[in-house]
Amino acid sequence: MKYIDEFNDPGLARRLLDEIRATVTRPWALMEVCGGQTHSIIRHGIDQLLPEEVELIHGPGCPVCVTPLEVIDKALEIAARPGVIFCSFGDMLRVPGTDRDLFRVKGEGGDVRVVYSPLDALQLARRHPDRQVVFFAIGFETTAPANAMAVHQARRLGLDNFTLLVSHVRVPPAVEAIMASPACRVQGFLAAGHVCSVMGTAEYPELAERHRVPIVVTGFEPLDILEGIRRTVHQLERGEHRVENAYPRAVRESGNPAALRMLEEVFEVTDRAWRGIGPIPASGWRLADAYRAYDAEHRFDVTGIRTEEPAVCRAGDVLQGLIKPTECAAFGTACTPRTPLGATMVSSEGACAAYYLYRRMTDAPPAAAAPAAPARGSRIPREEMNPVG
Repeated sequence: MKYIDEFNDPGLARRLLDEIRATVTRPWALMEVCGGQTHSIIRHGIDQLLPEEVELIHGPGCPVCVTPLEVIDKALEIAARPGVIFCSFGDMLRVPGTDRDLFRVKGEGGDVRVVYSPLDALQLARRHPDRQVVFFAIGFETTAPANAMAVHQARRLGLDNFTLLVSHVRVPPAVEAIMASPACRVQGFLAAGHVCSVMGTAEYPELAERHRVPIVVTGFEPLDILEGIRRTVHQLERGEHRVENAYPRAVRESGNPAALRMLEEVFEVTDRAWRGIGPIPASGWRLADAYRAYDAEHRFDVTGIRTEEPAVCRAGDVLQGLIKPTECAAFGTACTPRTPLGATMVSSEGACAAYYLYRRMTDAPPAAAAPAAPARGSRIPREEMNPVG
């Protein structure tokens, strides 16, 4: 399968691992920002194949997980109202609010529907002019352009029964917040490739220079991740702190110009609270004034909601990379995919869900030895490292 099989080659993986082993001389802590990368790392056991000097820290790159509890409760309030069709991607339905989730609302009679695109919700609004259709617009920069296009189309079509409940977040301010924390021990970042395919890399050089950390844009297949780690370790060992693009088949420095134009028209930057982390300045988007009529919070006036996280849940520490999921006392006992205490256990990109799904119930390395590697110091030819450019 083109662009997939080429990046799952065990032989090339062994050679990349060998080069990382040959390069590293001291401990380094790297953070993969994206939850999709976390799942790939845990699924393939990449963290357990790396030399012990290289530690991977899981970052806050799960958009479902960082959606604030207050916004979840607002979604539940809106979805329960008569005359509303509430649309969402499927991974939001099990995310716990203060006392229930969207599945519970649906079971109690709310019209909650799973859609595969915000444009599906837009079509529902066209077919049901007597109903208010709300789409739960969450996510990082990756999903924001499609949501912007949906509300842009709604205004062009003159639909007054379509709104977005917006909880979009932006990655660079989160990286800034992580690096500024006194508890931070991250020394290099694997940046989210899909985010950079939309936004480009222009926001990262200043971060890399100010905090003196390498930032390597990385994909999601095993060889993508290993190549990102290899480049990051090389920079760290040489005392460098540059932005590198290790995902050139999807990411350009300028990003996606059409998507960027749509985002600039429909959204404006705002402060945003992240679940488990707290407020981060300029880390989100909201609808611009010209599109405020399509803001579900404004239309439904959902205010006065008070929230409280379960005291035993340490999802916030997981999202900040302060602990691994297995270090939470509730993991795998009180908190499972059937009885989740936090979004990190139910999201398809959550770190706790990855550990549970792939039976990583402890952080101990596997008993079996890693695959034999080629002779120390051998290198993968550049054309093999990026076989499709």
